[in-house]
Amino acid sequence: MRTDDAEFDRLVEPLRRELHAHCYRLLGSAHDADDALQDALLRAWRGLDRFEGRSSMRTWLYTIATRTCLDIVAARGKRALPMDLGPSSERVVLDQIPLTEVAWLGPYPDGPESRYERREAIELAFVAALQHLPGNQRAALVLFDVLGFSAAEIASTMDTSVSAVNSALQRARAIVADKVPPPGGRPDDTRTREIAAGFASALERGDADALVALLTEDVTWSMPPLAQWYSGIEAVAGFAAEVPLGRCPSWRTEIVTANGQPAVACYLGEATDAVHHPWSITVLSLRDDRIRDITSFLDADLFARFGLPPAKS
Repeated sequence: MRTDDAEFDRLVEPLRRELHAHCYRLLGSAHDADDALQDALLRAWRGLDRFEGRSSMRTWLYTIATRTCLDIVAARGKRALPMDLGPSSERVVLDQIPLTEVAWLGPYPDGPESRYERREAIELAFVAALQHLPGNQRAALVLFDVLGFSAAEIASTMDTSVSAVNSALQRARAIVADKVPPPGGRPDDTRTREIAAGFASALERGDADALVALLTEDVTWSMPPLAQWYSGIEAVAGFAAEVPLGRCPSWRTEIVTANGQPAVACYLGEATDAVHHPWSITVLSLRDDRIRDITSFLDADLFARFGLPPAKS
């Protein structure tokens, strides 16, 4: 099969977003997914003459993307959240030093063109759980349970046997089931937006009571790249009152979505009338109509990826 650059781009473009999401699931980093997809498409272009049409273009590209990601997993290892490193903090920890040597899990920006097979297949808890799997189990689970590939197709993709794929799936499902919390009820989109707006408003107003009223009893709050995290409403409420609502002078916020979940882009200013600079993308994981997990990614570089302004007044 021979084609030119324009024809190759035409064939690939409808699949680009879903291939990028696939790479993110396997790698836990949108930046790594950028690199993996670029490398995979280069491999596909160079090998296009060997594509014989025995499978669909989509299946062939997923095969190349998966193998590319597995190479990266083997070279770089897994990504983590603070709860993967140690127990939660019982008291507020101030002046934490970011752990730059840890490969941290990152958020994934949603766009209007996103078409996920299931919303939970990109959620933060699921992607974090995947990081606990060896590369072959990670790929098998995503290809089978999320993308609907057959065991035979996965065996061909991963150059292994169907029995090995089925064994990998069984082990992977057991680990993921242990790591992903029970989902509970899912609020409708209107209520989801209300919860995110309530969190953002409470943060801007410095209203600890309003913020705590949005939380479950077993809520967690983590802030990669900081190692300390908090678990339970008492510890989280104490942290919220002491640090973001007590020591941070002024907040401005913007509601976004990440990993198919509500999220709040948080800008920090030295005073209410000062320029507010990017501080965190805070992803809210919900159970019923309360916030179960707060994950604040403290990385100003993320704001450009989310299409957010570089500052707020």
